[in-house]
Amino acid sequence: MTAKLTELMWPALVANKILNKRVGSSNFIADYPTNTEPLLAHLHSSLTSKTLLNDHKDTQKYKIFVSTWNVGGVAPDEGVNMEDLLETCNKSCDIYVLGFQEIVPLKASNVLGCENSKICSKWNSMIREALNKNTHGRDLKDEKMKNCCNIKEGKNDNPCQQKFEAPQDFECIISKQMVGIMISVWAKRHLRPFIQHPSVSCVGCGIMGCLGNKGSVSVRFVLHETSFCFVCGHLASGGREGDERHRNSNVAEIFSRTSFPKGPLLDLPRKILDHDHIILLGDLNYRISLPEETTRLLVENEDWDSLLEYDQLMMEVTSGNMLKGWHEGTIKFAPTYKYCPSSDLYYGCCYHCKKTAKKRAPAWCDRIIWLAKGLKQIEYGRSESKLSDHRPVKALFVAQVRVSAALKSFESLFMSERFEQIKTHFEVSPTDEFVSKRQPSFRL
Repeated sequence: MTAKLTELMWPALVANKILNKRVGSSNFIADYPTNTEPLLAHLHSSLTSKTLLNDHKDTQKYKIFVSTWNVGGVAPDEGVNMEDLLETCNKSCDIYVLGFQEIVPLKASNVLGCENSKICSKWNSMIREALNKNTHGRDLKDEKMKNCCNIKEGKNDNPCQQKFEAPQDFECIISKQMVGIMISVWAKRHLRPFIQHPSVSCVGCGIMGCLGNKGSVSVRFVLHETSFCFVCGHLASGGREGDERHRNSNVAEIFSRTSFPKGPLLDLPRKILDHDHIILLGDLNYRISLPEETTRLLVENEDWDSLLEYDQLMMEVTSGNMLKGWHEGTIKFAPTYKYCPSSDLYYGCCYHCKKTAKKRAPAWCDRIIWLAKGLKQIEYGRSESKLSDHRPVKALFVAQVRVSAALKSFESLFMSERFEQIKTHFEVSPTDEFVSKRQPSFRL
């Protein structure tokens, strides 16, 4: 009976998935409305026409953290150290972009059914807590000390009603999920008025060439006067000879089918390759074109250079068709796939792996590459979380951004307390959350 019902529902479910992936460029989760034009319009109106005519462009640098992690369908638990992944104790960036793959198991009910937003919300809550932990602790302490002083001075008759709500340094710009693929973008609060036109585009390349068990979730936004596009992908798997062609085909489909709105003035980039700064991240699944025994021996000897000579993505970047001319930082870390569960041993090397199980040679499946003249990568490495059979990969970039000289001084205003006093005239309060298309909130 169940099998018959599934057979009858299959065409409708597939059609619904196909249609949903081709619309909804504003159908994502964020901490505030996408329309920040009223505030920016106020800034422009405060400038004289002479100032605008004589305006010239400056260049400003911003730090951008990017990571990708295939979590293997394992739900996050208390043992996941997001602070270690984000390196919040060592450094602070202006923008954080986190990509995930397989946040839910890739079974039929997840591929064909509705997105499991609870898992997405859980990841976002953990990201929010990690990014704002230091700020919360500092501001909460200061606020408590301030209220204690007020109580001693007789200025507070009911201290039990005091709320110790600290402002957040980082807020969610975009969060979007397609089946198991998820991307989440966070920015410092003072950058919020200068981030415009956020948009998403989902492309399914999986079952039947269109479902979301494989594919990409791409996000676009404009910071000041520079456009960014981040593509979180999960490409076709397979370690047999010739399987890399399926991955190259996925890339071609993603580049061709991803599309963003042109904007109210029809001047925004529509396709991925039209943007100023482009970063492709994800489980790209490219393998090493060597016999398994040779690969394992070179991995054991940590001979990364010899392995990378036969790395399929490296060959595609240097002499291929779809990704030729893209850039990747120097890889000085061990292959990120495939590990035994909760182990530092590669699959096929550990005693508890099933003898009948398919062997998979180690490979750098998880990658971050970019295409832009104004991007400089200053760090590229991996984390050591054992949550799944993949290790997370992370990179740190410095991005050059075009900034209007006439508006540049306003950014320092948004970093000050004065902004807190005026911003409520133009947008929602910081305690509100905007969820486009009424998606579930993940705010703590």
